[in-house]
Amino acid sequence: MTADTLAAEPQSTASNPAEVVNPAGGLSPAVPPTPAAGSRAENPRTSPARKAVGKKTKSLELTLTVVGTADGEWRAELKQGTTVVARNLAVAAAAVSRAAQELHDDLATPIDKVIEEARSQQAAKVAALEAELDAARQALAGLD
Repeated sequence: MTADTLAAEPQSTASNPAEVVNPAGGLSPAVPPTPAAGSRAENPRTSPARKAVGKKTKSLELTLTVVGTADGEWRAELKQGTTVVARNLAVAAAAVSRAAQELHDDLATPIDKVIEEARSQQAAKVAALEAELDAARQALAGLD
């Protein structure tokens, strides 16, 4: 039966990590390891590894402002940076609703509420105008 034994390495008691304990018992400065055969240090033709340069993505700033009225009219303005690209464009409420739904539900929900409120107000206005029209027709019929 054989037992393999490893020689115990002396533990460093040095407070400076640049010093190591010499097997003879003294402190000696740490020596950096020598490059292995065939490494870049021995081969001058090989260039050191280059760090990958991260590409900065160029951002494009566009600001779209959409303004609606209680009457259901919508207007849009588009800016690129501080330059106005388009101003005071008439936009259909249905187009505003579809665009908001395509962008995000958090945008679509409040916009759809505003559009529905404008639709209700317009429906009430139409009903009032129809009642007024009926009254005017009756008045006209009474004059015949």
